[in-house]
Amino acid sequence: MKESSGVKLKSPRVVRPSREEAEEAVRTLLAWAGDDPARPGLANTPKRVVEAYEERFGGYAADPAAELARTFEDVSGYRDMILLRDVRLESHCEHHIAPFTGIAHVAYVPHSRVVGLSKLARVVDIFARRLQVQESLTAQIAETIQAELAPKGVAVMIRATHQCMTLRAVNQPEAVMETTHFTGVFETDENWRERFLLAVRPHRSDL
Repeated sequence: MKESSGVKLKSPRVVRPSREEAEEAVRTLLAWAGDDPARPGLANTPKRVVEAYEERFGGYAADPAAELARTFEDVSGYRDMILLRDVRLESHCEHHIAPFTGIAHVAYVPHSRVVGLSKLARVVDIFARRLQVQESLTAQIAETIQAELAPKGVAVMIRATHQCMTLRAVNQPEAVMETTHFTGVFETDENWRERFLLAVRPHRSDL
C-alpha cells in the first residue's frame, strides 16, 4: 500500500468472490427486498448487476500511478501552471453506494517533467471508479500526481452533486459539494492558489 502525506492511495488487498458468488449475493438482496429472484423479470438481473459493478468499479483493477509513468522533458523550459478543466466524473459514495457526478479541475506546476493531458483525465477516472467519499477522491488524485511527477505543486478541485442528497429525506437536488486539495506551491503560496481558484471559477455549464 502506497501512502503520501497520510492519504491512502490504494485500497487494501481483498479476497475477491467469484462471479457466481457475486450473482448469488444479488439474488439474496432481491429476496430480502421481498421479491422472487427466480421470476422471469428478475432471472437475469443478478448477471446484469454484476456486469454493471464490473464497469462502475473498474478502477480497482487499474493503477493510476502507471498512467503517469510516461513523461516528457523537452518542453522548452516551460514552468508555468498546466490546467485541465472540466473533467467529467461519475463515482459512488462508500456510505450508500449512491452515485455522485460532477467535474474535476486538475492543475500542476512542472519541475522538469510533464505528462499527456489524457493521462490526468485517466487518473481522475480510475479513482472515480472506486468507492470513497468526495474528499478522499480529491486528495487521492492530487497526491498521486504529486508523488509520480514530483512537480512544484498540484491543485485539484471537484464540484459534484450527490444522489444521496436527493433520494433521502434531506431532499436537496440542487446542492453542490465542492472540495479542494493543494500540494507544494499551491498549498504554501497564496498567489498560486488564488490563480488556480480564479481560473476554475464556476461557469453555468460546470454542473
